[in-house]
Amino acid sequence: GTSTEQDARFSDKDKKLLKMMKFANNLSVKIDMERVNLDTVKPWISNKVLEILGIEDDVFIDYVINMLESERHPDPKRMQINVTPFLQAKPATKFMQELWNMLASAQENVSGIPSTMLEKKKEEIRLRKV
Repeated sequence: GTSTEQDARFSDKDKKLLKMMKFANNLSVKIDMERVNLDTVKPWISNKVLEILGIEDDVFIDYVINMLESERHPDPKRMQINVTPFLQAKPATKFMQELWNMLASAQENVSGIPSTMLEKKKEEIRLRKV
């Protein structure tokens, strides 16, 4: 007999997609979600999805957040495969690249907040004082 792994009819579709798709270089960075303050990244995810799709898709936004929360070290390439049907290929690649930059920046900071968000907040405070 033949096992399902050996039978071509039951091949792993994700493996094929991993070989075929183009991924941003920064997706090789390993992210430790315990060092990321995800609550600060959620509004960015919502805004980015709104910008790409033109509508606020709560189901998709929750799906992305759940993928990030489900594992300590999420697999960005599998995430990109999962978001591509919603966003199309090029926007999905760009979305994952920007999201991964945010998460990488967040895990580098003690607060778990991306540097760009910290800088934006500092600028808002500085403008309020003027």
